[in-house]
This record gives sequence, C-alpha cells and structure tokens, in this order.
Amino acid sequence: MKKIYYEDLNEAIERNRSNISSTKKKLEDAGVKYVLSCWIDMHGVPKTKPVPMSDFEPLCLGKGPQFAVHSISFVPELTPADPDQIPLPDLNAVYVCPWDKTLAIIFADLYWEGAPYNVCPRQALKRIIQEKQNDGYQGFAGVEPEFIVMRYNEKGQPVKAIENDPPESIKPRRQAFGYDVEYSLDSMHFLKELMDILGELGWDLHDVVAEGAYSQFELDFHYTDLLQMADRLVFLKILLKEIAKKHNMFVTFMPKPTIGDWRSGGHINFSLNELKNNTNIFKDGDKWSEESMHAVGGLLSNSEAITAITCPTVNSYNGLVPTVGGFEGGVHTWAPVNITYGHNNRSAQFRLPQNRFCIENRAADLTMNIYLALGMTISAAIEGIENKTDPGKPSDFDLYALKDDDMKNLGIRRLPRNLLQATEALKNNKLAEKVMGKVMLNSYVNYKNDEWERYHQAVTDWEIKEYLRLY
Repeated sequence: MKKIYYEDLNEAIERNRSNISSTKKKLEDAGVKYVLSCWIDMHGVPKTKPVPMSDFEPLCLGKGPQFAVHSISFVPELTPADPDQIPLPDLNAVYVCPWDKTLAIIFADLYWEGAPYNVCPRQALKRIIQEKQNDGYQGFAGVEPEFIVMRYNEKGQPVKAIENDPPESIKPRRQAFGYDVEYSLDSMHFLKELMDILGELGWDLHDVVAEGAYSQFELDFHYTDLLQMADRLVFLKILLKEIAKKHNMFVTFMPKPTIGDWRSGGHINFSLNELKNNTNIFKDGDKWSEESMHAVGGLLSNSEAITAITCPTVNSYNGLVPTVGGFEGGVHTWAPVNITYGHNNRSAQFRLPQNRFCIENRAADLTMNIYLALGMTISAAIEGIENKTDPGKPSDFDLYALKDDDMKNLGIRRLPRNLLQATEALKNNKLAEKVMGKVMLNSYVNYKNDEWERYHQAVTDWEIKEYLRLY
C-alpha cells in the first residue's frame, strides 16, 4: 500500500513533484483553465481560492495561496499574529467539474509551519488510515446520501421543487412520493443529468430513489476506500447544488426541513479488509465473522461520541425519533433511537444487511464531517476487534415497540436526544481524542456547545403557539 500521510511538508511536496506534469497535461487536455484547491474545514465544508492553470505547478509545490484558516473556522488556538496555513493539493484527488469543464477541484491537505495542521480533518483521516494500514487493515465505505430539492416561490419562500399538488390541497397519505413512478418521471429533468454525470465520473451508480418525503431523493453508488469516499461525498454535495441551480432549484442536506418530512440521512456502510490476504474480515464463508461482532462491539461502545460527529447539528436530533405526528407516510420514522445492532433491522443504529458484509450506521446525516466520521468509524471498529469487545445479543425485533423497562432489562442505551448530550459524550471520549487530536477535539466541542447555547436561547414558533396564550 502507498504512503498517504506525510508528517513533513517538504516530503509531501516531493510526492507531488513527479506527477505535476502528467496531471497538468490531463487537465489541459480536458479543457481545464482554473483550479480550485480545496481544503476541508472543521464542519466538513470545502474552502478554496481559485487559481489559473498558469499557477498549477507553484500550487502543487506549496507555493500557491495560503489561508488564515483560524480566522474563519472557529479554531481559537491561533491568533492574528500566527503564520497562515498552506494547502498542498493531493494529486490523487483530482476532479474535473462536469457542469463546467473549465474548472477542476483538487482536494488538499493543510500544513502549518512545515507539519500537518492539527485542525485539518482530511489530514486526521489520512493519519488514521496510515496507522491502520501499518497494522494490516484497510477500510472501505459506501455512503447513502439523501437530500431534498427545493425552490423559491413567488413570495421568496422555500418550497418543495418537485410537488405537483397545490399548496393548500389535501395530499395523499402513505408515502405518496416514495418509489412513485409519476413523481420519478416528474423529477427526470434533474435526475437524468445527474445520472449521466455520475456515470461519466465512473462511480458505478446503481439507482436513484424517490424517497418518502416530497422532493426527497437518495443516490446509490459503489463503495470505495475511506479517503476516496470522503472526497467523493464532498464533491457530490458540490455537484448536486450546482446541477440544481441550472434548473432554478436548490438542494438542502438539512436533515429535517419541516415537521412532516422524512429525515434525510447519510447512512455509512463500513467494511474492513485484512491487507495480508486482501479479504473482507467481516465475512466468514456465508456468515458474519467473529471479527465483525467485535467490530460492532467497538462501535457500540463509542456510539454516543460517533453520533456527535455523524449527527452534528441541533436539527439532526429532530430526525432521531421513533414516531412523528402528521408524517408523510404513516407513523414510524425508520430512524434509529437506541444504541443496538440487529440483522437487517432498520430500527437499530447498526444494521447487518442481508445482502452484503458491511456494518451500516443508520445514525448519520449529510451535515456530518465525513472525514472525521470515517476516522471514528474505522478506529472504533478496530478497537473492538483488538479488545475482543462483546456486542451482546442482536436486537432482531421492532425496537420502536420497546418500553423504558424493556430497554433497562435488555441493557439497551438510548441514542443522545440532543446535540448537548452527544457533545458531552464526545468531550470525554478517549478514542475521539486519538482520532481528532486534542486541539481539534477542543475546537469542535467548543463550537458545538456554542451552537447549542445559541439554539437554546432562540424562541421558536412552536413555543409561541404553545405558551403565549396558555399562561
């Protein structure tokens, strides 16, 4: 396996040097004129300063734009008097933009004073991947991205983009949109372009799903190694937004835009190969292996902290509930609420699917920083394998039917009910400190505490309706 994590900036520059001319030629042959070298901030959002192709070589040698990352990313350990960070493009992560082929996005790693910047999530994931690779493991992941397509109406209000019922009409019940042929056809002006692009990218798109909420979709494309999957997901989110704009729409990855909506998730399907034999160690013939059970045990043990990363917003926890009144499709949300696992059980946090040997974490959405999420996932799974952690018995039954006493008797913990609970668990989690490092963990916890405090001070429409005239 190739080395991917470089502790010295000069060594990383030398990695690039031999590939600069061939990469530049490929980009120029594709018609690229401008390059966006993108680093990833603490929230998983890409940042850049576009440069012309004439500056491609200096960019790849660490002589391109620098950034005062600490001025915009809530990382208070540095001050205005400190040096800037240098983003070094990773020439194994180059994407020509299908919506405008004069543009290319290249994912970059942040360096500071010659070493990996300690608040660079991509560097954190690369470090973890390198460590586990040295121990003989390689992780793979597939992510199930769900999103809602919206538009602005004549009043400037955000509404569902693909919904042919008048605003005040009586809508059909029971998942009118989910899998529906009529609504799928209504969506094809957007979906055809998207499917063509993903085919062109070679991501092995399997299908597009009209999901349960109006104007909600899910994409199903092939899994790959952890770093490439993280880069792909960030690029996909950019791509979806750009394609939607061409159709006078916009895409939101907010998990719960309205009360009646199905939650938009981002389920993580994780598997682990043993490098020596290049085999999936979760598979033992046609059965789940002993190692897979220990991996589940490691994930269960660190569930609350993982959830603080995979469900990182106040709004995320509006989706992690068992039932919703006025739901577009019945009563149950199919979202996990308990920390447990089951064989093909979609009411469990960790599902062991019937058609593939991977562990699916259903408590995840697309507001997550996918680099940190995958770093936590592989680290927790391998911790479980090394410690032979017992996951207990599977919960192969409807977890929504459990009462509090049932959960107590079965020893099942509840997922965090809000961002504050999740953040408190993350703050004290030793594995998170190893994955993120003390500085980034501290910055992340501080930001999430601030986010919770700002939310908790807001007065919502629900509170006005509930209390203003009652008391």
